Amino acid sequence: MTSSSVDVDTGVLYREDNITALSRMPTNSVDLVYLDPPFFSNRSYEVIWGDEAEVRSFEDRWEGGIQVYIEWMRSRVRQLHRVLKVSGSLYMHCDPHASHYLKVMLDEVFMPTNFRSEVIWKRTGSHNSARRWGPQHDALLFYSKSEAFKWNKIFQAYDVSYVEEKFKFKDERGRYQDVSLTGPGRRTGDSGAPWRGVDPTLIGRHWQPPALMYDYFERLTGRSLAALSMIERLEEVNRAGLIHWPTKKGGQPRFKQYLHISPGVPLQDVVVDIRPINSRAAERLGYPTQKPEALLKRIIESSSDAGDVVLDPFCGCGTAVSAAQQLGRRWVGIDISPTAMEIIRQRMRRVTDAPIRVLGMPDSEESLRQLKPFEFQNWVIQKFVGTHSPRKSGDMGIDGYSFMVNNPIQVKRSDRVGRNVIDNFETAMRRGRHDTGYIVAFSFTRNAREEVARARWSDGLNVRLITVKDLLKPRLDDKIPELASVTELPLPPARSADALPLPEELIASDTAS
Repeated sequence: MTSSSVDVDTGVLYREDNITALSRMPTNSVDLVYLDPPFFSNRSYEVIWGDEAEVRSFEDRWEGGIQVYIEWMRSRVRQLHRVLKVSGSLYMHCDPHASHYLKVMLDEVFMPTNFRSEVIWKRTGSHNSARRWGPQHDALLFYSKSEAFKWNKIFQAYDVSYVEEKFKFKDERGRYQDVSLTGPGRRTGDSGAPWRGVDPTLIGRHWQPPALMYDYFERLTGRSLAALSMIERLEEVNRAGLIHWPTKKGGQPRFKQYLHISPGVPLQDVVVDIRPINSRAAERLGYPTQKPEALLKRIIESSSDAGDVVLDPFCGCGTAVSAAQQLGRRWVGIDISPTAMEIIRQRMRRVTDAPIRVLGMPDSEESLRQLKPFEFQNWVIQKFVGTHSPRKSGDMGIDGYSFMVNNPIQVKRSDRVGRNVIDNFETAMRRGRHDTGYIVAFSFTRNAREEVARARWSDGLNVRLITVKDLLKPRLDDKIPELASVTELPLPPARSADALPLPEELIASDTAS
């Protein structure tokens, strides 16, 4: 294994199968990989946005069971191992259905000696399961490429019960716990000398104040204790009111470690202090397995430095790349879904002014003809910066509504759309009391255009026929408007994680209430 590393193009989203994008990435170019692959279940397709591209890509994984899924993952993990730097790490997010299989596979690729932790994240509240323990957690499998992996000591806040138990004293500066001023073993000289009637050698110890005492004294007074003897240091600290004197006879003086200067608890492998995203969270996008940014930030801060490269090969709704950007890391995102790319691009506009490059999006009539119907519909609605129809019965084929004014949109992935489509759309417009609407297709017949002209002059209905070629043309007003919330983005539906999506589910609206 070579220790040399190379630079990689960052600040870019690749819209393609991640195995293809990864194969082009240079070896030893990434500092940290976070991946949240679709979870395995024999009856579950974890399709995020309803894009047919995702359905095509993800279907093959489950046909044949868990072994097919693991092999599908193995080929991608091998590529991730290759692109990682020697000092790099990988975190794989998984659920209990497949975590044990995935860990064996990761051991094979990374070697068992490079397994670092299995982090448990309590992702939900209590569940009432009749015949098993209530499922509440996900697992994060943490591997490094070598022994030389990066690790930054990060602290998390104390929980309330710990604070109540340990920080039980208060004075004018606040709540504090009393911390020992001595270390094990007798010493001669200054550190073993009696101070204010207390001789540490009588209990087999010597004066050894914690480093935090020196730091806090300097912050409080602006003076350093470095040049003083041990006894002089203790006197200065006592004069500053930082010594806790016990009332019980024979008690030892101790340092007042205040809650507000305490660093917290070093990261533990059971995470209970980061809550799942609730329905009112500003970062919520409606994606059923969306992870909170706080969880990703904790991972990124602990296993990378500012300027490092973070890679998410299943970037979904963009939580990892958003967190990386906010923490001053460079990043690369990969996802097969065209809709996910648009969602991430909009999301990133809230955390950076830098342009976000998206490669691999359909950009010609030929590439758009190759999209499946739901992918094509998503593309069209996004060009209008619109919202998807809730797909109620009797909607007469309305697929979405334009931005702000909510004019109906019908999408036809076909050529030579005829008069019967126009007639039905006019009926839908009248029923919805709309005087303007859009039909998008690759081309229209002469009869269709004649009916549009008749409806405009006779009925006052403004049916606008838009060709795909028209939508592909650059426009001066083609800038995506700034939205008040990411929940106003033109999202296809957030679907449940335990059912194969029906066609109507794939195209239902996820507009904010």
